[in-house]
Amino acid sequence: MGTMTALRVLDCEDIAWFRADPEMPSAARGAAATLARRIGLEGYRASEVALAVTEAATNLQRHATDGALLLRVLRTPDRAGVEFVTVDSGPGMADVDAALADGTSTAGTLGIGLGAVARLADVFDIHSVPGRGTVIAAQFWAREAVAEMAGKPSVASGLTRPISGETTCGDAWAVRVDHGADHDPRSGPAPSTASPEPAILVMLCDGLGHGPMAALAGEAAVKAFRGSAARHPEGLLRDIHTALRGTRGGAVAVARIEPAAQRLLYCGIGNVSGVLLGPDSRNGLLSAPGIVGQQMRSLRTFELPLKPGGALVMHSDGLTERWKADDVPGLLRHTPAVMAGQLLREAGVRRDDAGIVVVKGAW
Repeated sequence: MGTMTALRVLDCEDIAWFRADPEMPSAARGAAATLARRIGLEGYRASEVALAVTEAATNLQRHATDGALLLRVLRTPDRAGVEFVTVDSGPGMADVDAALADGTSTAGTLGIGLGAVARLADVFDIHSVPGRGTVIAAQFWAREAVAEMAGKPSVASGLTRPISGETTCGDAWAVRVDHGADHDPRSGPAPSTASPEPAILVMLCDGLGHGPMAALAGEAAVKAFRGSAARHPEGLLRDIHTALRGTRGGAVAVARIEPAAQRLLYCGIGNVSGVLLGPDSRNGLLSAPGIVGQQMRSLRTFELPLKPGGALVMHSDGLTERWKADDVPGLLRHTPAVMAGQLLREAGVRRDDAGIVVVKGAW
């Protein structure tokens, strides 16, 4: 990304996952139209959102294996938009460009095809691996916000999916920009050569167990992360530990990405996986044993250099660690939302809550 002041993150408010079944297109369409109107999109734009979601959902319902669509709100400090993400386990497309061409409706119902979805969206990304699956992410904003949003893509995105049978998820993530200042001693010991430049802070929490009580722990972690004055992982973890004391607790990892200094700082407690992925490398990031909110002894921050073209991936144990980027060719060329979707498809397990967050494009 160009200037450091261009760092942008979007807050996400997940609304619902829709699993592929005969009722899915109409249910997703109604929810999308309601959501678009609720956040203030004008009537014509709201109908475009509903049309795009209907086409994507119909494609999933008719052709995909184990397809699902996530509908959610994206927020900047003064604007809101709608995003949908679709994830399926096949069959995949050998020629994505052909699928996006005019007149190629993969569903055969609306006749507009994925090309029209791409045109209706303000931000659109698709990645398909034949034999493995396809992920699509599309954002819709008010017309006056389009130039602003398209020019500064978010450097981070994530997905959470509840365990089968639950509607709430105990996994939660959050990202914010630290705009840079002198070191604040309240944030914990200053790492060597602490950078006063802008940085990205990212947190993933896996609340113990699943269901509403686990979700309360995840929500408390997000609130503490966003409200903390700390600027480095150890200080943030201490504040989250305090906030989780009245909850079940959870596994939590916090990272600080410093584009100017070209380095990553990472500190975790419990079973959260961190991977610094490069074009030709994969570095695992270690977490200490413990439960944030209950037992958190020594904290240790790891420091790694950032390599151009890479990404930070953090996920809960609702995704196995056995995924390989080589199984998803071209993964690093895509947006954080699509990367997160592909890795959730590749490694997610239904018997647990799943959460993943990806940061890229900040260095």
